[in-house]
Amino acid sequence: MSSRVHIEVPENSGFGPTHLPYCVFRPRGGEPRVGARLGDSIIDLAVALDDPMFAQPSLNAFMTQGPQCWREVRELVHAAAETELPATAVHSVRAVHLALPVEIGDYVDFYASIDHATAMGRMLRPDGEPLLPNWRHLPVGYHGRAGTVVVSGTEIRRPHGQLRTASGAPEFGPTRRLDIEAELGFLIGSGSAMGTPLRTGDFADHVFGVALVNDWSARDIQGWEGQPLGPFLGKSFATTLSAWITPLDALTEARIPLPPQDPAPLPYLQDSAPWGLDIDLTVEWNGHTVTTPPFRRMYWSPAQMLAHMTVNGASTRTGDLFASGTISGPERHERGSLMELTWAGTEPVDLDGDKRTFLENGDEITITASAPAVGGGRLTLGEVHGRIAR
Repeated sequence: MSSRVHIEVPENSGFGPTHLPYCVFRPRGGEPRVGARLGDSIIDLAVALDDPMFAQPSLNAFMTQGPQCWREVRELVHAAAETELPATAVHSVRAVHLALPVEIGDYVDFYASIDHATAMGRMLRPDGEPLLPNWRHLPVGYHGRAGTVVVSGTEIRRPHGQLRTASGAPEFGPTRRLDIEAELGFLIGSGSAMGTPLRTGDFADHVFGVALVNDWSARDIQGWEGQPLGPFLGKSFATTLSAWITPLDALTEARIPLPPQDPAPLPYLQDSAPWGLDIDLTVEWNGHTVTTPPFRRMYWSPAQMLAHMTVNGASTRTGDLFASGTISGPERHERGSLMELTWAGTEPVDLDGDKRTFLENGDEITITASAPAVGGGRLTLGEVHGRIAR
């Protein structure tokens, strides 16, 4: 008879039985498989639930099953977590390798924070209106590069590209303004057909879960190439996704009313009960907390982003990722990018006496977040961490 174990959850761990985020992990000497986190342990779902759907190198096979399956599996995992599990189904988080949890289909990045957009407008257009005329009418976004979405912990190489010089002509070289963007990502589970727009009320039927994102940015490359089109090489070199996907059902206590929108959005962007999420982020730069962006301030909701993304008939697929864009608040300590935090490099950040503006080789960025948990307390979203290669 195989031995059985009960998982003890440390007090205030952030990964209690009402959270249960999913991951893809590889045990030492084993193959990749799907797991759920409880405390400091990972439950191997292929073993615990005796289901080969979870003996996979990504969450996609599970995600494509749709919301009824997601709810049923979550209930099964919750029930299993309260019992003794086969020892072969339990692994220490510290003893496994975490992989990119989802095979990414398409990647879309939005620009949904009014505080971020206003700050960027003031820097880039100091003599004009901070917000462009369309900003309050639609969730502005762009298509990113799915092939360079990487899992947390992946080392980031400094990108090269064209940089504008004092003469106005470009030169080629490594970015000197390497930046971060603290964001929240949303992963499509059940896709939609081409020619079939999704409504704001369809969000929970199609979005599997959320995860932290760092959309690395080369501001000097972006500034030169983005005239007149949008982000390209300044963004496409790397986007870091957390290894942990938090199910939507774990965030029901984090739902809050959406801030007022003026003017009222067009009918396809309206929701019967507009909602946002009360999620607090923290950005650490070389171990120093430098900013705490609040997601509750976002102007456009995740449901509005999904509705706008598909209103032209664009399809969605299992594994598609769309992200919020930089999360920022009105105060300096709430800005979710170094471009804002240092005001385009004119207001350096003090890291124990080291005056810094943008990222240098060897720098490390860690983004964490928490939200109200079902049943009280707070849950912890899986971090995103990246180090700039030396």
